Amino acid sequence: MEENTLILISNRIKEIRRDKNITIQELADRVSVSKGLISQIENNRTVPSLLVLVNIIRALEVDLNQFFKDISASNTLAPVIVRRKEDYDSFEKEQALGFMYQRIFTKTIKNSTVDIVLLELEPNASRPMVVTEAFEYKYILSGQVDYVFEDGKYSLSEGDSILFDGRLPHTPKNFSDKKAVMLIIYFFEQNGNGPVGN
Repeated sequence: MEENTLILISNRIKEIRRDKNITIQELADRVSVSKGLISQIENNRTVPSLLVLVNIIRALEVDLNQFFKDISASNTLAPVIVRRKEDYDSFEKEQALGFMYQRIFTKTIKNSTVDIVLLELEPNASRPMVVTEAFEYKYILSGQVDYVFEDGKYSLSEGDSILFDGRLPHTPKNFSDKKAVMLIIYFFEQNGNGPVGN
């Protein structure tokens, strides 16, 4: 098995055991193996034999097919995710003229969410100041953008980047005569907010 699959299996065993409030010792007793072996398997320090793995899954009272189906589904998302540009999701937002967003992907990682989008900013595009419940990273791929905050303005050119707390009122402006394109990454904290960045 590939290393990533083994990590997913180890994590799945640990997750199910904890969800069912089963201690490592209880699981070891059910499988008739040592507590140390269960700990090593869960922490990906050893590869269980097929018999031990099947016995662990049965001791956790999980259907074998369901256990591996979940592993297969998870395995398609990690560790590398590729999205082709024709698959990006385009969307617009209210009160934003000349803004065209393309969501590259959104992925929840350890109870937090990273949202990555492309923003094409037309010349003289406009919208009111906004706030976002996320930290925002912007990388200028082409063109020129002024990022306007209540306390000042930052002029950015191709290759420049900016990282800020989106809870500060802000808006980008394109005062040039050419379209600007930027890569935006929103880092949402684990307070339940979803990808609503601006």
